[in-house]
Amino acid sequence: MRQATIQRTTKETDISLTLCLDGGEVSVSTGIGFFDHMLTALAFYAGFGLELSALGDLHVDGHHTVEDVGIVLGQAFREALGDKKGIRRYGSAFVPMDEALCRTVLDCSNRPFLVFDAPMPQPMIGGYDSCLTVEFMRAFAVNGGITLHQKCEYGDNAHHITEALFKSLGLALKEAVRVEGDGVVSTKGAL
Repeated sequence: MRQATIQRTTKETDISLTLCLDGGEVSVSTGIGFFDHMLTALAFYAGFGLELSALGDLHVDGHHTVEDVGIVLGQAFREALGDKKGIRRYGSAFVPMDEALCRTVLDCSNRPFLVFDAPMPQPMIGGYDSCLTVEFMRAFAVNGGITLHQKCEYGDNAHHITEALFKSLGLALKEAVRVEGDGVVSTKGAL
């Protein structure tokens, strides 16, 4: 099983996470309802097992919790992938969500980079600051060793845009981690 467990405790957050790239139960609790919904959708569409418990300084705001979950999820993803032998490496997906259409293209390259082009028309989605989506994606990409490009082609509703971004990320990850052979997919012979 391609699996990793990470525990991270700081003065701002206390996070416990187990990720299995080959499936399993999904249980997410961060104290931010919409973020829980997005992480659950991400795991579902990726076909991942995810057990996540996060306690954060939500009396301040959701920033530390969302960013730190991205850090821990990225670390677990990188560890679970191991030497990357046999994985497809690349993944891409479009997801429509009502009036919004979003695209994710990624490379499990061990060269972290984020290009994020998804303006949010509304500042809040329930108790979730819509500007935190880019913070999560950056933390996940950097700590996961992923080149990640995300774009909202069009959309008027921040909820729909954010959901399409998380779902397309899940679908692209599912494609990228699929085992298709036994060698590393790189002309260099290493990632």
